[in-house]
Amino acid sequence: MRRWRALFQPGWLALAVAVVAFAYLCFTVLAPWQLGKNTKTSRENNQIETSLNAAPIPVTEALPRQDSSAPDLQWRQVTATGHYLPAAQVVARLRMVDGEPAFQVLTPFAVDGGPTVLVDRGYIRSEQGSKVPPFAAPPDGTVSLTARLRDSETAPLDKAPFHQDGVLQVYAIDTRMVAATTHVPLAGSYLQLVEGQPGGLGLIALPHLDAGPFLSYGIQWIAFGIAAPLGLGYFVYSEIRARRRESGQQSGDTAAEPVTAEDKLADRYGRRR
Repeated sequence: MRRWRALFQPGWLALAVAVVAFAYLCFTVLAPWQLGKNTKTSRENNQIETSLNAAPIPVTEALPRQDSSAPDLQWRQVTATGHYLPAAQVVARLRMVDGEPAFQVLTPFAVDGGPTVLVDRGYIRSEQGSKVPPFAAPPDGTVSLTARLRDSETAPLDKAPFHQDGVLQVYAIDTRMVAATTHVPLAGSYLQLVEGQPGGLGLIALPHLDAGPFLSYGIQWIAFGIAAPLGLGYFVYSEIRARRRESGQQSGDTAAEPVTAEDKLADRYGRRR
């Protein structure tokens, strides 16, 4: 029992708590975080690949009602006929397109016989710092367009929309937030114009089909969560074995030369060469 008593000292207890906490975080937070990102990336890659070989469908098939969204059809090409609502236009700031900062112009589009949807007309580059440059207005009257369905983003809670440079600016393509700010009902998904469409600006290309490192990162965190308790177990075993050896030496020969602290450390961890 005496040899176990050393393991209940503050240093060993703190180490055990730290290892258990680290392993818990690996299995419940860090690994699921990376594996979740891998699942999302794989889903998006599959949707993009499927959309490349699929014919466009009417937007009313994917979004039949005003409150509809189509997460299972993201990136699918759709066609729509209707008219833009430029009075409710907004600009998304702090966007990255082809590795450079840009703004994205978002204009509601009233579909004939269908819902009103938010249309990402494309990007514009800033010419003077964070100032929104002039850009072309959408065409008047009825137009037909082809676009890709996109899932709505989630706007950060601490960054509210604001008016600047004569336009309403937002920090995310969040259809609910844009609808609440402009007082124009919008469908849950939005549309991203493909090349050569009425009202189109800078074309936003499809993302590259790359799974990324998230799966390997997730597996690594699982491995770390397993290795940490095993490492602790090894050190506990080494400590018990060393104390058992010391106890045997002390009881075996009382007349023997006393064991120094240096000898104890050398016996436990090996002598320096």
